[in-house]
Order: sequence, then C-alpha cells, then structure tokens
Amino acid sequence: MRSVIPPRSGTAFTLQKGQTLTVIDPEGEQVSDLVVFNHKDIREVISSGRSLDYASKLYLTTHDLIYSNRSNVMLRIVEDTVGRHDFLLTPCSRDTFRIIYDDPEPHRGCFGNLEEALKPYGVAADQIPVAFNCFMNVVFQPTGVFTVEAPLSKAGDHITFLAEMDLIVGLTACSALQSNNYSFKPIEFETHLS
Repeated sequence: MRSVIPPRSGTAFTLQKGQTLTVIDPEGEQVSDLVVFNHKDIREVISSGRSLDYASKLYLTTHDLIYSNRSNVMLRIVEDTVGRHDFLLTPCSRDTFRIIYDDPEPHRGCFGNLEEALKPYGVAADQIPVAFNCFMNVVFQPTGVFTVEAPLSKAGDHITFLAEMDLIVGLTACSALQSNNYSFKPIEFETHLS
C-alpha cells in the first residue's frame, strides 16, 4: 500500500528487519529527509559520517550500505533510479529559514516535522541526526564550495532500502525552497516484505 506525505510535513513508522522501504518522488524535484533509529535502542542512529567514510564516496546509491553510529548496517540501498542524494546537510529547520532565507516567520522545517513525528517513539529533538536526503542535489566545486541545485529526480523516480535491523523511521516531504527547485510537493512511500 502506498502512503502519501503532504508537502512540508513528515511522518514516522516502524520497519522490520527484512522489509523494504521505497521512497517515491511522484511529481519530480522533491526532496525527502530520511532518518532511522534502532527500534530496540534509539541511541543507535543513522550516521552520515560512518556511512560515507566506509563507502569512500559522497553519493550513495544501489548496493551501498547505511551504517549506524555503532558501525552496524541499518539499511542497504537495493534500487535507485536517480543516483544523486545528499548525506551531509542537516534537516532544514526554523533556524535554517531564519539564517539562510532571512525569514521573519520561519516554517518549522523537516527538523520540526521529524521532531513531532518521532516524539511518540521516545525520540527527542537533540537525538535527530543528519538525514539521508533522498533526491537532494548538492553540487561541490573543487574549492570546497557547494550549492544546492534542483533535484535530478523526475516524476515516479524512487529509491528502495532494505532494513538490516528493526527500525523506527522518520520521513519528510522537505520544506526548503532551494532544495525542491522552489516548489513544494508530496512524497510517497511503500513498505513491503522482501
């Protein structure tokens, strides 16, 4: 069954070991922030630093592993129709909009949406890590300067993960203008037994 995350919102749910999660961009050019926690111990959480270090590359795609802060595999990417995602930038937040966009009445962003969605699972705001930003297109220059460009995802593109442990998942339809080519759209997802 396919579920829909409305624009600029988020959700949380459990995913059992052996299940797959497919994140779908139904309209194209829409980012989705993904965070995961060990269902048995929420102190074990997705780690961009360890995942990128062990893969020795910035852009993870099909066959790559996503590790926890304890160096355990949490997710395996089993299918990816885009091949460009970000795993460096933090979930957008009120502070993001205040500092980057100079917004006097900032939206709570993906961070606020994740905070609310994960609260029933006992996850506090300070436990929310850097997300795996599905479809986000961060481009790096040789100088180290980076820019956030329009996602490369087209309508119907997706990325599928296999759960390697029982997980709590937080997932959003990103709220940042620049990340989504200045248009807010929904994200869809499906879970299946593999």
